[in-house]
Amino acid sequence: MTESAQSLRVRWQDTLVAVRGGGEGPDPLPYADNLLARWAEPQRRYHTTDHLAAVLDHVDTLAAHAEDADAVRLAAWFHDAVYRPDRSENEERSAVLAERALAEAGVDAATTAEVARLVRLTVSHDPAPGDRNGEVLCDADLAVLAGSPEEYAAYAARVREEYGFVPDDAFREGRAAVLRQLLELPRLFRTPEGSARWEERARHNLATELGLLAG
Repeated sequence: MTESAQSLRVRWQDTLVAVRGGGEGPDPLPYADNLLARWAEPQRRYHTTDHLAAVLDHVDTLAAHAEDADAVRLAAWFHDAVYRPDRSENEERSAVLAERALAEAGVDAATTAEVARLVRLTVSHDPAPGDRNGEVLCDADLAVLAGSPEEYAAYAARVREEYGFVPDDAFREGRAAVLRQLLELPRLFRTPEGSARWEERARHNLATELGLLAG
């Protein structure tokens, strides 16, 4: 079920206030509204507010593993805040947005830097051993890969829609490269719970899609 914008605004507000320690600072809600407008841009088919809500839910599921779960939640809000499917620098631009917005919103420099680092990590989804915040964010972002066959097919179709401007042959080649890169990772999921819940099904889904692309 699609989570309402109002519910997401409340989740943002709760996280930002917690990170600021309940102290004074700018009204959180204009920042939420700016981010939600970005996540609702017309070029998006998969990277929408539904994806944002799903990642936040998965972060909540894995929160006990994180060193700073609220920093991970903020990173989830920003990780695809800038998204143009025809550009390659989305993660960097999203990280820069986080650095600017969070500093303005009253978040301390260390947390702001950690959020930006986590956003940049979603380029590779390959956190270093012991990077517990990175493990939680990357697992939460990749959890979609472990959906049911129907859910995974819907996800893959939405990704194709986002790249509707790319000819079929070029899309198949590029998508296959992404899938192979993921399958070559020693582990897709780094948290114990994520690995137990999602690893086997995600690898099956990725291999199935790769086979269909090779057709």
